[in-house]
Amino acid sequence: MAFDAFFLSAVLDEIRHKALGGRVEKIHQPRRDTLLLLLKCSEGREKLLLAANPAAPRLHLTADSPENPPEPPMFCMLLRKHLSGARLADISQPAMERLAIFTFDCIDELGDPVQKKLVAELMGRTCNLYLLGPDDRILDCLRRIGIDETVKRPALPGLYYQLPEPVEKENIQGKTGEEICRLLQKPGADLLCDRLMDTFGGLSPLVCREAALFAAGDTHARLEGQNIAQIAYRLADFFRENLENPKPCYFPDRDGTPKQYAFCPVTQYSQNLQAQSFGALLDACYTLRDQKEAMRQKGQAIRKTVSNLLNRTQRKMALQEKELSATYDRERLRQLGDIVTANLYQIQRGQTVLSAEDFYDENMAVIEIPLSPLLSPQQNAAKFYKDYTRMKNAEKELTRQLQLGQQECQYLQSVLEELDRALTDAELEEIRSELADGGYLRRDSGKKRLKTKKLPPMHFVSTDGYEIYVGRNNRQNEELTFRSARKDDLWLHAQKVHGSHVIIACGGTTPPDDTITQAAQLAAHYAETAGGQNISVDVTTVKQVKKPPNAKPGMVIYHTYRTVIVNPYADIVVDALNAEKKQEDTP
Repeated sequence: MAFDAFFLSAVLDEIRHKALGGRVEKIHQPRRDTLLLLLKCSEGREKLLLAANPAAPRLHLTADSPENPPEPPMFCMLLRKHLSGARLADISQPAMERLAIFTFDCIDELGDPVQKKLVAELMGRTCNLYLLGPDDRILDCLRRIGIDETVKRPALPGLYYQLPEPVEKENIQGKTGEEICRLLQKPGADLLCDRLMDTFGGLSPLVCREAALFAAGDTHARLEGQNIAQIAYRLADFFRENLENPKPCYFPDRDGTPKQYAFCPVTQYSQNLQAQSFGALLDACYTLRDQKEAMRQKGQAIRKTVSNLLNRTQRKMALQEKELSATYDRERLRQLGDIVTANLYQIQRGQTVLSAEDFYDENMAVIEIPLSPLLSPQQNAAKFYKDYTRMKNAEKELTRQLQLGQQECQYLQSVLEELDRALTDAELEEIRSELADGGYLRRDSGKKRLKTKKLPPMHFVSTDGYEIYVGRNNRQNEELTFRSARKDDLWLHAQKVHGSHVIIACGGTTPPDDTITQAAQLAAHYAETAGGQNISVDVTTVKQVKKPPNAKPGMVIYHTYRTVIVNPYADIVVDALNAEKKQEDTP
């Protein structure tokens, strides 16, 4: 990724064009290190996202609406107090710094106009957000840094805000070919991309490699033996063009999301695509990743509980399988009982071993059979028959227990798969409620839990106009299949893996093949097979799907079906499906 100083500069230009002069209507803090400002602008409303996440620092205009916590954090409350109703008056950026200063026109407690600043520092581990008063004193910050001898820039309320130490490297912006040539002729690294990184500030390694490719024909071109003047003039052309007219370019991953991005064309990879805007590019890159990471953290306790239950069940099944294998030799116990019964006349009370011919052996070999001296001869024979019967009954019960254990493992694995796909607090709450109803989790009787609106299944519309419904979890799968769907609707599920139930609402008609293909791609996508290729998806009518007695939620059986082979990430899902989720996001 290349969220460097010049990429930030392009993003800020986009914000100036769309949001400068806008008034702050709402302020949210959906995650610990993320702010969302809703601005009412002259041409509509814009959402400004500021993420001081050390792993993915960024700011941009977003179309995403992340869920907010039930109670806003203290920093969010402070921002609401000072910035609600304020007008975004100015946006600035120190040269070659990943730092943005948003200046707001506000009204103080006495009704006098004042200016306050929101500073976003996006420099890796030192990411922070500051709210500054009119005199540049820190009113508060996202991460407070105490006063210490080792700390150069403490961050505490009441202290004056200090800008980071200025970048000591050269600024490539506005440099001519002659100036770049003089800088490249100084001693330094031989690789052109490394020399650019060492000489100029505000550039990412990705952009430096791209510039080397443009100027010298290779991302790892060396300066030795090269015409430095010619390279310098091509570098000047490269940076002049891309800094004056930055473009949101990226190289896509297998699923189409940006894997690498920059403010210039990314031609060093096999594909170079361009997004509609910088905000759309960053949304595509980070929104789903942020949602999954947030849900992973929130669902960590549930995941740990379910994983422990799954491991415990698997260990129990391993012991039961060992016991079951021991019952397979029970026939020998019955044979020994027959031999003892046939030789009762030879046995004396207190005898510990019986030597007798084994008439079940074709050679009639003489064997020694251990006896209990505390039992009579008849009781010793009866004990062999009793052990045989016990083993026979144990086989039936262990087989039944293993079947129940297998169902339990399948259910718990399906819950883990649901946790991987959960993207909202409401989905997580439904999974938690399902586990509590099943006795896997305790209900928080003493803790007041947020009441969430019941989530509907995911809803899509195929290119042929057929409605397609996808269950989010086991409960929804069961309700969708056995309560909502009609008997003649089509039911789809990825073959032999955990995943969502998919329903095509047929309305008494036969859906075209394109609709079935699109629904099958959704079934493959919302299953353990997501990301794979050539996935088998079973298709049948709802009336063919049955729920076994006492089965776990979402578990079904079916016998009459056909199978289609699809790819979860085919273009038809993204482009041709025209899939508009009609789900209600929890505010």
